[in-house]
Amino acid sequence: PREFSKLARVKNMADYRRLYAASVKNPAKFWASEASELQWGRRWKSVVKWAPPFARWFDGGTINASENCVDRHAKGPRRNKAAIIWEGEPGEKRTLTYGQLHREVCLFANVLKRNGVGAGDRVIIYMPLIPEAAIAMLACARIGAVHSVIFGGFSADSIRDRIADCGATCVVTADGGYRRGAIVPLKHNVDAALAGETTVKRVIVFRRANNEIHIQEGRDVWWHRELDYVTADCPVVHHDSEHPLFILYTSGSTGKPKGILHTTGGYLAGTYATTKYIFDLREDDIYWCTADVGWITGHSYLVYGPLSNGATCLMYEGAPNWPDPDRFWRIIQNYGVTVFYTAPTAIRAFIKWGDEWLEKHDLSSLRLLGTVGEPINPEAW
Repeated sequence: PREFSKLARVKNMADYRRLYAASVKNPAKFWASEASELQWGRRWKSVVKWAPPFARWFDGGTINASENCVDRHAKGPRRNKAAIIWEGEPGEKRTLTYGQLHREVCLFANVLKRNGVGAGDRVIIYMPLIPEAAIAMLACARIGAVHSVIFGGFSADSIRDRIADCGATCVVTADGGYRRGAIVPLKHNVDAALAGETTVKRVIVFRRANNEIHIQEGRDVWWHRELDYVTADCPVVHHDSEHPLFILYTSGSTGKPKGILHTTGGYLAGTYATTKYIFDLREDDIYWCTADVGWITGHSYLVYGPLSNGATCLMYEGAPNWPDPDRFWRIIQNYGVTVFYTAPTAIRAFIKWGDEWLEKHDLSSLRLLGTVGEPINPEAW
């Protein structure tokens, strides 16, 4: 539509082809331009050194992903802009501005340090889809610890395998989370995963569902209690552009899970640029990516991409059909969501549930739709 094109970052197909041609003709120049919009401790000496299969991006540069996602907005005009709008499955609501997110990330980064976590240490994050999952990721990035997020639906065996593979020393979890009205026993799964020999020395537990759990003396600590011992003063440390940011494991459905290591500078420049262009982000957007933070889509397009762009991200903890099949449409109407990003699998479920659930709600705030995870079939489109 003409009105859409007029305001878009990529206004038409000719615009897109120009941008694409520039990126292919001179990738170093293209990515240097995109990376220049980020905040660096020290500028790079070379954009990319590629000796397949290994690439070194922005070699010689130093950067911090947490600073780019939080500090640079919290210290500017976006300080009081909503960074994360959250709704829990039972219906609780919270909003964190960039200023508040900065404080929470600094506090938890100091909690990690207080509990023996330093640069290069691996931290497992096994949590429900709550703001603290993103806070834990950004706190790790802030101090140079390497996070590995495990989807909250995975079993104790999956946790055990991943801990053994990466040699994690710390697990960040919650007592439980909500899914279809039931409590997922996250801490219980962690306990089962840590039975026997383990490299894990500390488990930090966020109180979410108030379900009964076991706290092991000397190993387990409560998130909220740890906050009493730290301040919100946690200066950013710039790390090498190739410093590891996170390890994300394949689902393991094809045998032993394989950990994919993502380093900081190239990953951040990539997710920053793709989020900006693909979702055509504007200052007043309410952006909702329905992916769980445990998947690569959740890492890139729920946390690092939109937050590095200073966007307002909506986060919902539970199932799309709880308590009724119109939960997503109710959320879109209530918050005025403008950009909606979900999976073809979810869309096929919506088709099965019937149009009447959509017709109950005003979805006129939506201006851009995205799908991810697999090719989309024409019927779902």
